[in-house]
Amino acid sequence: MQRCDQLALMTEEPPRLTRRFLSPPMRDVHDALRGWMVDAGMTVRVDAAGNLIGRLAPGVTQNSDEITLRSCDGAIGQASLREPVLLIGSHLDTVPGGGKYDGVLGVLLGLALVEQLAGRHLPMAIDVIGFSEEEGVRFSMPYLGSRALAGSFDSTWLANHDSEGITMRESIERFGLCPDEIASAAYDPLDVIGFIEPHLEQGPVLERRGLPVGIVSAIVGQSRLIVRFEGEAGHAGTVPMVPRRDALVAAAGLVKKVQEVGRRVDGLRATVGRMRVHPNASNVIPGEVDLSIDVRHESDVLRIAAVEELIQAGAALAAAEDVRFGVVQRTHTDCVSVSPPLVQRLTQAVVASGVQPLHLVSGAGHDAVVMANRFPVAMLFVRHPGGVSHHPDERVDQADVAIALAVLLNLVDSLAAEPILERQPVQNPS
Repeated sequence: MQRCDQLALMTEEPPRLTRRFLSPPMRDVHDALRGWMVDAGMTVRVDAAGNLIGRLAPGVTQNSDEITLRSCDGAIGQASLREPVLLIGSHLDTVPGGGKYDGVLGVLLGLALVEQLAGRHLPMAIDVIGFSEEEGVRFSMPYLGSRALAGSFDSTWLANHDSEGITMRESIERFGLCPDEIASAAYDPLDVIGFIEPHLEQGPVLERRGLPVGIVSAIVGQSRLIVRFEGEAGHAGTVPMVPRRDALVAAAGLVKKVQEVGRRVDGLRATVGRMRVHPNASNVIPGEVDLSIDVRHESDVLRIAAVEELIQAGAALAAAEDVRFGVVQRTHTDCVSVSPPLVQRLTQAVVASGVQPLHLVSGAGHDAVVMANRFPVAMLFVRHPGGVSHHPDERVDQADVAIALAVLLNLVDSLAAEPILERQPVQNPS
C-alpha cells in the first residue's frame, strides 16, 4: 500500500496523477520497481515496447543481478524464456487525473507474491509484468504493452503521433529502446502456463455482495472510434445563421445519439469521452470536430450493431448540417473468454483463502483481453469501495489486498503441486 502511494507521486501533472506511455515519470516508476524486484531476488529487463518484467527463476530464490535494457544493440544477459513461466501483472500507465491503484495494484501484488515466496522451491518461473501502456491515452491506441508480449503489435502504429506531434517511434527511442525490436518481446505460448491479472473491480458488485475478491468469468468486447465532422469555420458575428456549416452542431447531435443508444440497448455502455474542436475560439464557428466514441457489451453482435447505428447516425447528422463526416480511426477487441482450467484453479484458491467464490463479468477492458488471444488467462478482482475508478477518489482496503495476496499464494501452491499441462494458446475471436 505504501508503494502504491509512492508510485502515485510519479506523475506528469502534479498533484494529480497522469502517467502516459513512456513519459518521463514512467522512467521513475521503472527505477523504483526495478529496485524492489532486484531486492526480491528477481532479474529485471525492459523490452522494446517499454514493458518492465521481473523474473523469479525456478528453484530456490536468491539475489541476482539486474539485466540491462533491450536496446538496438541487443539485450545483455537476457533471461531465457525456455522454462515454463507463470505471468502475473497489469499496467503502469494511467488516465489523466487517474487513481493510484488502477493497474499498479496488480503489478505490486505480483511483486508481493514473489517476496512471500522467498526460499521456496518452484518448478516454474514467475514473471511479474508492468505493462507500459493499457489506457490508450497518449496515442489513442490501447494495450500497446500487452500487444507486444502477445505478438500482435502492428508496426504501422509507430507512425501515430501524440498531441505534441511526437510519434510513437520517437517516444520509444527517447526512452532508450529500439522500436524495430518489438517483435522480439513476444512470449512463446508453449512456455507460458498462464497469465493472471489482479485488478480493482472498478465497479460495485463485490462491495454489494460483501466480498473482498471475485473471479472474472468473461471480459466485455469493446469498440473505440474517432470520428470527424468537417464544416466551414467563419466569423461568429458576421456569418448568417442559415447558411452556416457548423461542425459542432452535428457533433453535438451525435453525442446525444450515443447516450440514447447506450440507454436503449440492455447492458450496453456507450460514451463520448473526448472532443477536439478546431479552431476552438469563442468567436469562430467550429470548422472541424473530432469525437472519441467508446462502446462496450458482452455480446459482440449487439456491440457491433450499436457501432454501425452510430456511424449511420453521424452521417445523417452531417448531411442535415451540410458538413462532411468520416471515421478517422476504429479499433475493437471482442468479448474474451477466460481459461476454464486456470479459472478453476483460481476459484479453488479463493475457497482455500476462506472466501465465498463469486464469478462476474468485467465491464472494463484489461491487458488480459489481448493476452487471451495467445495465452490462458484469468483475472482476480479486488473489492473497490465506492466503485469510483479513473479518479483520485479510487480506493482499496488493505485487508482486501491481503486476501488477494493469499489467493495468489494458494494459486501458486496449486500450480506448483499439480501443473496445468495444456499450455496451448486460447483461441478467442479477433
